[in-house]
Amino acid sequence: MSVKEYHEELQPRERCKKYGADSLTHQELLAIILRTGNKTQNVLELANQVLVNFDNLFELKTASIEELVKIDGIGDVKAIELQAVIEFGKRLALSHREKLGVIVSSHELGQRLIKEMKDFQQEHLLVLYLNTKNEVLKRQTVFIGSLNQSVAHPREIFRIAVKCSAARIIIVHNHPSGNPNPSKQDIAFTHRLVECGKLMGIEVLDHLIIGENSYISLKETDVI
Repeated sequence: MSVKEYHEELQPRERCKKYGADSLTHQELLAIILRTGNKTQNVLELANQVLVNFDNLFELKTASIEELVKIDGIGDVKAIELQAVIEFGKRLALSHREKLGVIVSSHELGQRLIKEMKDFQQEHLLVLYLNTKNEVLKRQTVFIGSLNQSVAHPREIFRIAVKCSAARIIIVHNHPSGNPNPSKQDIAFTHRLVECGKLMGIEVLDHLIIGENSYISLKETDVI
């Protein structure tokens, strides 16, 4: 019986799509990696065949290509693919989130961003996503264009915050006119972000508006 003949709820790819990879068994995960079975075994049976040849996952992790190809149904191609996946998994396990510096103060950040953003001809909305130590986890230009609530929706800003597990955010945008004074739209947008942040448990630390030679912090001006 081929895997395609299984009820959809029992097919590894469908289960992964519906419930997430962490809900799958070792056999199901391995079946997705192997992709196909052979003339005598479907891919789930082949995955099981691989697993029963080793006492535990550690032994599979350290298996050589020569050991893998001894398993019925595993040729050079599948053995190489398995080794590549295992090696990639090792490298993922050793990886860590890159920190993009620490925010010391709004003043320091504002002075730095004046140099970077003062000559932009369009408004850029930049968001810095921080952890509880004010280390920058991610820096994202969310959109380019006029700052209004129909375009700069908090949903996208906080979606990214949740994805990178940010505890705090700093909003930055420039005024191409060179005048950093906040507009009514800037203030309304900031208030909306602060309220959304409270609901999400993500603090809006500041909103900086960058002009030609100066900036304004809405935190320092008590807007936030």
